[in-house]
Amino acid sequence: MTKRKATSHRKTRETALEVSLTINGAGKFRSTLDIPFFNHMLELLAHHGHFDITITGRGDIEVDYHHTVEDVGICLGKALDKALGDKKGIVRYGSAFIPMEETLAHCVVDICNRPYLKYAVQCPKEKVGQFDTELGKEFFRALATNAGLTMHLNLLYGTNAHHILEVLFKACGKALGEAVQQDPRRKSIPSTKGIL
Repeated sequence: MTKRKATSHRKTRETALEVSLTINGAGKFRSTLDIPFFNHMLELLAHHGHFDITITGRGDIEVDYHHTVEDVGICLGKALDKALGDKKGIVRYGSAFIPMEETLAHCVVDICNRPYLKYAVQCPKEKVGQFDTELGKEFFRALATNAGLTMHLNLLYGTNAHHILEVLFKACGKALGEAVQQDPRRKSIPSTKGIL
């Protein structure tokens, strides 16, 4: 199977980042970011989607994590879009329910070049350690916008903030991993319009 790969860069006054992505990888994750909880979440996404992801660079984490988290989402989304190329033959849709103890989440994605995020998640706490839980939404919005995804993330129930974010990242990885696969029955763009 062809290993579709791409790299995306972003340099601003707030961040200087490079994100490399391999689709059909082994689920390997490497990062130089000094945001341990975010790295943990991204590793879960990579593992469950069978993506190889490498992130190098820095962000203004002395201010807070917002700019870095959002810009990683932007770079990862752009890398995903590039790695998919013309999108001929991809499955296009992916869906995953993921449980973790008392928590259950569902993610549905459509690789359609119509960016949209529905984030139906109420988190009971504002932080997991030093990580603001609201940054989950910022990451997924940046990812969906820059990869051209329609993404629906739904928290069905859950009370532990760590579990909630964890199942969202796992569900996203699993759903994306399904959507990017190549359907051997299809050689064309997966749309009756002939374009995504």
